[in-house]
Amino acid sequence: MTTRKALDMVSAAKREIENLSVDQVRQELAGGDAVLIDVRDQEERVQNGVIPGSVHVSRGMLEFAADPTLPYYKDCFQQDRRLVLHCASGGRSALAALALTEMGYSNVAHLESGFKGWLEAGAPVEEAS
Repeated sequence: MTTRKALDMVSAAKREIENLSVDQVRQELAGGDAVLIDVRDQEERVQNGVIPGSVHVSRGMLEFAADPTLPYYKDCFQQDRRLVLHCASGGRSALAALALTEMGYSNVAHLESGFKGWLEAGAPVEEAS
């Protein structure tokens, strides 16, 4: 039996999706058209802070929150909207971006370096609410 390792899955996802740098994400957010979705767990957000203006949808609920036929649907997910995802270091957000693409979302990207890269770049962070 052949098994896939998690990091192999992340590498494969990154080949299929749009990978953005911190500067590119900052430019997209400044333009006002992108929605930044934080797929980290709530505990991570409380411990480490959040990117201002980001919307929290945990990785475990992403597909349910992105499906307009379900009661978990969040209206930040719209087919024509630019969606940029991030997690702590870029693995979960890569898998999440690929999942959204497979669900029919066509304007999806992720912050390749994750929240860690955001912090290292000195970009703004605030406390989770």
